[in-house]
Amino acid sequence: MMQTSLQQAPACRGIVLRGTQNIPAEEIRRTALERLGAADLAALVHAEAGRDSQGAWTRLWLDAAVAQAWAPGFNTLQLAQTLQLDTVSRPADLLREIVVTLLMGPVAFEYPSIDELVSAVHIRRNIVQAARKTTLAFDTAAAERPEGYWTYDQATGFTILPGVSLIDALTQATQPDISGSMYAFSCYRATEYVTLLGIAQELAHSNPSMLAQLQALWSRRAIMSGEFHEVFLREQGSMEAPLPPFYYVPGDRTWFRNPDAASAEAAGFEGSWVMYKGGGLFTNFWKHQQPYTLTTKCVEIYHWRHGLYRDAQGEERIDEVHIEPLIEATLDDPAEVARIMALMTRYREPRGVYTEAGGCIDTTREFARWVRPGTADLALPTE
Repeated sequence: MMQTSLQQAPACRGIVLRGTQNIPAEEIRRTALERLGAADLAALVHAEAGRDSQGAWTRLWLDAAVAQAWAPGFNTLQLAQTLQLDTVSRPADLLREIVVTLLMGPVAFEYPSIDELVSAVHIRRNIVQAARKTTLAFDTAAAERPEGYWTYDQATGFTILPGVSLIDALTQATQPDISGSMYAFSCYRATEYVTLLGIAQELAHSNPSMLAQLQALWSRRAIMSGEFHEVFLREQGSMEAPLPPFYYVPGDRTWFRNPDAASAEAAGFEGSWVMYKGGGLFTNFWKHQQPYTLTTKCVEIYHWRHGLYRDAQGEERIDEVHIEPLIEATLDDPAEVARIMALMTRYREPRGVYTEAGGCIDTTREFARWVRPGTADLALPTE
């Protein structure tokens, strides 16, 4: 087996597994694919081994010709359709979409072990399955949680009550089919809860000790916003080296920016945080039976500028009822859709910068940190 430098690996994409010294790359490939339920892909997956300053590694990646056929230009939005996957009715198909998109990654997804890779795939599956059931009441100012599970303090945020399961509390707060009620959230906080639920469900199987720590922490204080990102998430891509604009892995968190400076001043309409559910669909936390496609999301955000007004207190607001017919009319006009999508599917500008050339596509994706005992880089605060 060829030994090479990871930095010099052609395209350097796919999955990189660390700690694989003295294990043939072919064996790593076979074991990893079997653990992921994808043994039948072995003939389409390349493997190579190498060593760098961090130690031995094995890289697995989907054959370039196959990747191009299945997802031209790293556009994964049609992958499930191309592979005829039913990711809603068949959980194994959802795992297949996740695994294939990771194997064709334009930059490497790195894991310290096969176990950690398996947990990462399971967390993504959990997030997608939870996101499909999540329906909330959009509110950037108010917030509420189910009584009997949560309590609120301005200093600590929403915390769980003594003896309450964090998994149950998150489920009750986000899934009205379980709780019987919808609760007020911002889209940003909604993505945190869905992500946290997906992580907690995996911890219950692979790292119960960390779940107990997480449970105890959330009974004292919530982790939110920038701290949530730092503790629970890793980010791939950057403004300098953006990910391909249509490359998404099920379970990704991403941001669609509002590129219109005026309407972006309205609270809650600076942009939209969503989870990618696979199959070309993004979360619509307010109407989970009507998930967004890339087109419907971009068209909606484009029309926010046409709903801008000031309320009695002089605050900027968006009249979503007013723009609903505008959105519908646009979606019925292929030429107008094409015009708007040409604008909106450009990469976003940096925060605080607004130009006519700016689109709404983020350059990065966010996903869960490692969680397995001995290799986890998810470090919970001790205070």
